[in-house]
Amino acid sequence: MPGPWTLLALAVALCLLLCALVVWMVLTDPDPGPRGRGRHRARRPPRSAFRPEADPEAEPPRRPRAAVVVNPTKVDDLAATRASLAQASARLGWDDPVVLETTAEDPGTGQARLALEQGVDLVCPLGGDGTTRAVAAALAGTRTPMGLLPRGTGNLLARNLDIPAGDLEAAFEVACTGRNKAIDVAWLDLDPVAEVVADDEGQAEEPVRGEPVRRHPFLVMAGMGFDAEIMGSTSEGLKKSVGWPAYFATGLGKIFVRRFKIRWSVDGQEQTPVAARTIVFGNCGTLTGGIQLMPSAQIDDGRLDCVVVSPRTIVGWASLAGSVLSRSERDMPHLARTSGERFEVEVDEPHPVQVDGDVLGEARHVVATVDRQALIVRSR
Repeated sequence: MPGPWTLLALAVALCLLLCALVVWMVLTDPDPGPRGRGRHRARRPPRSAFRPEADPEAEPPRRPRAAVVVNPTKVDDLAATRASLAQASARLGWDDPVVLETTAEDPGTGQARLALEQGVDLVCPLGGDGTTRAVAAALAGTRTPMGLLPRGTGNLLARNLDIPAGDLEAAFEVACTGRNKAIDVAWLDLDPVAEVVADDEGQAEEPVRGEPVRRHPFLVMAGMGFDAEIMGSTSEGLKKSVGWPAYFATGLGKIFVRRFKIRWSVDGQEQTPVAARTIVFGNCGTLTGGIQLMPSAQIDDGRLDCVVVSPRTIVGWASLAGSVLSRSERDMPHLARTSGERFEVEVDEPHPVQVDGDVLGEARHVVATVDRQALIVRSR
């Protein structure tokens, strides 16, 4: 019979054997569970294992691209302008822009339509208000935004939207990265002067209209009378040398242009006929120099503001100037303001008409309407 020390030794040996067996089982277990620490524990695959392998033959993501409709008469060095636009595009992650030049026959509408056909993401007129207006005619009603690159004398739309003027790359950055703003597009229909045909007895017959009604878009202002006289009489050389003050210099010689009687209606409601120097329709109300002719005008409210100017004397003109400069919205005997969605004006004799600074010719009958938020413009 073994002694007590022998039994104790056998018990210790048995315990050591059981411990060794447990350690061996832990070290060799292929799936120790989430708390396992064995050297054979399954490792988590790397994060890249969950991603599909890149296709070396796949095309890189498409970069956005702009089209720039440039009026070459407003640019001194077209090659330098192209290079500057390409540099700005690369910095912003855009492809080199499509650059399309305007012509005397097409001031920008056809070029903008061509850009739309090419699937560009943005169309930018680079020029004055006339180029902007022509491009807007093509973009109105589409979802393609217009970016403003002002390079003219007035640049009234750019001023009303606080677009940087004189810095091409800064304006282009706003065009590429700015927010979309839907603005109204206004239209002016001109009824050309009718040709009166006399019969054999010298009696006037029904007038024959020699051409169809002409419809022109405008984004800032359109008018008949004094303002169109100024636009048509200011020389391009004077505008280029002194800028927008050239209009004021010309205006001094036109303040006593003959008044004319207008018969007009607002949204179908007849107004009292008035002898006026000019009648102006505004989509937005700020003129050059920050002068607010129409303080309440908003560019996206679906309405046009209208002012009828009718001073008779130099004192009346001075009073009118004081009212405009003080931003007063109060009506005066020689300054009447109203707003509406449709204006119709008829006069006895043809008078010059302008839209956004471009004189269209003369007419006796004009109709001004507005399409609410029909154009998307990039702004700050």
